[in-house]
Amino acid sequence: MAKEIKNEKAKQGRWGTPVLAILVVSLVLAFIVWGILEIYGQLIAPS
Repeated sequence: MAKEIKNEKAKQGRWGTPVLAILVVSLVLAFIVWGILEIYGQLIAPS
């Protein structure tokens, strides 16, 4: 006979604030690096 498992125990994990914070910080850092590279690319472009 199969065991009954409650929904709370069957879940693999939950989305929490730390996961969201890591995603947001990663996106912000990616945009900052992209902006720096855009500026650098314009500075070294031949006239």
